[in-house]
Amino acid sequence: MKLAFSALLLAASLTGCATSWVVDSDVKSFASPGTVAPGATYRFDRLPSQQADGARQESLEAMAAAALDNVGLRRDDAKPQYTAQIGARVTAGLSPWADPWLYNGPWGYGYGGYGYYGRRWYGGGWYGGPAFAPPANPWYEREVSVVLREVGSNRVVYETRARNDGPYTSSAAILPVMFQAALQGFPNPPQGERRVNIELSTAKK
Repeated sequence: MKLAFSALLLAASLTGCATSWVVDSDVKSFASPGTVAPGATYRFDRLPSQQADGARQESLEAMAAAALDNVGLRRDDAKPQYTAQIGARVTAGLSPWADPWLYNGPWGYGYGGYGYYGRRWYGGGWYGGPAFAPPANPWYEREVSVVLREVGSNRVVYETRARNDGPYTSSAAILPVMFQAALQGFPNPPQGERRVNIELSTAKK
């Protein structure tokens, strides 16, 4: 977990000294070399669970589409060469620097009773559960994924994931940057997990 670095970013933003901050994502990608050519076409493919919440999925697909455009892919729902299946997960918990006595003591909120851990949050509110208020010192863990498959054979030709954690609440600003990070190096990414840093204006925090 990128605790020290994120702590410095948080301190700088609170004092008003920083004009930008860095979204640091841990990225891991798998590819079939030479399979996907620049200018290839794709369409989005949704899981049944994603079809059940069309508005949320459309928002995520718009974020991913911008990142896919940046690496030379072109959306064409009529004549796609590939399908793109995307995902995003955001969980909110208690900050690593929060006072454990306040939040887990006899008069504290506790970790389990109010369901802070495991509540999914997206785009300005709690998603997928009751509208509990977030803890006073929240910490967000995020992950996005992109999987490309050949139309017809359904063979996976590219798979990538990006993970990030930190105190900032604006998933609407952070998730698009994470999709960019996930596709860095496409279509021939380096092997193994790598850190991808992308600067973002504090106005979007």
